[in-house]
Amino acid sequence: MTTAPNKARLMQGNQACAEGAIYAGLRFYAGYPITPSTEIAEVLAERLPQVGGRFIQMEDEIASMAAIIGASLTGTKAMTATSGPGFSLKQENLGYGILAEVPCVVVNVQRLGPSTGGPTAPAQGDVMQARWGTHGDHPVIALCPNSVQECFDLTVTAFNLSERFRIPVLFMLDEVIGHMRERMAIPDPGELEVSERKRTALPPDEYVAYAPVDDTLVPPMANFGEGYRFHVTGLLHDETGFPSNSSSVVGPHLDRLHRKVERGLDEIVMVEEIETDDADVVIVAYGCVSRSAAHVVREARAQGLRVGLLRLITLWPFPVDAVRRVAEGARAIIVAEMNLGQVLDVVKSAVEGQVPVYGVCRADGEMIAPDTIREKVEEVL
Repeated sequence: MTTAPNKARLMQGNQACAEGAIYAGLRFYAGYPITPSTEIAEVLAERLPQVGGRFIQMEDEIASMAAIIGASLTGTKAMTATSGPGFSLKQENLGYGILAEVPCVVVNVQRLGPSTGGPTAPAQGDVMQARWGTHGDHPVIALCPNSVQECFDLTVTAFNLSERFRIPVLFMLDEVIGHMRERMAIPDPGELEVSERKRTALPPDEYVAYAPVDDTLVPPMANFGEGYRFHVTGLLHDETGFPSNSSSVVGPHLDRLHRKVERGLDEIVMVEEIETDDADVVIVAYGCVSRSAAHVVREARAQGLRVGLLRLITLWPFPVDAVRRVAEGARAIIVAEMNLGQVLDVVKSAVEGQVPVYGVCRADGEMIAPDTIREKVEEVL
């Protein structure tokens, strides 16, 4: 596939994700084909060699995650893509990447589960797996697009956040968005900001791999293969990277991993609000369901009903402040999602009883249509 700058075209969500990754500087992809994410690998198998990058079809999902961690440690922007069962297999090495602070992007085009579930059936059932799929206390950043254009733009954002905060970033499409085709435009080079890795300015003999040097608490990185020698491990470690069991080391280490993300919440947390200022009922939705919800809002407003939409673009860290703000002036919140209530419970916790919170949940491989959400809105009003 060839690209012409800024030319509008009909593109699939998965294709846009792959093109967005190249725009962001992706030069290494390792993956194992799995529906409904396979088109991402197919596009990158052709496109990466055109820009001097490398594509490897690995033997499995576990190795794919390990491969992009290794590539990233050499200074190369790296990505893998998968779907539900593959995402489960990546969790061990995802935790490794979080603890070792290795920038990379993991795309999960969600499908119906559990287990191998329904390969072509849409779902949003991996929200909690994204948050807590790997063990231990750790931060996570997860973004969720709802259009083909956002599949491109937010992939660039995912890479930027990964580099700035030195953390694997999860990009959570769903099958509908991944396979949907829409008109979109590829931005010109330089039109979207592309963040580069925070590199160390120290010589090899003075470099300490995990020593933060400023208020971001994000340690600068050195590339393996350029004369720097440092230890990378999945064990809790001190600033040199070597393992430590000392509570005086382990506690501050885990605390820093959380605080480096918490300090960037203004940059990381993104939502879209439609007609929420005076809304009696606010629908909270994300991904493909947010498109049904936006349709309901337009219809309701045309009928004089005060209904609004809070769309979650960032799933994690969860937009608690935005949810609380829209709840202050509303009579009720409706959470619509293609699972059995994963975000519903988080919204209830955020609202803390200010207003009733209702769920429109579906997990049978079918979309949540506007009619279903509209019926709940009418019931609540």
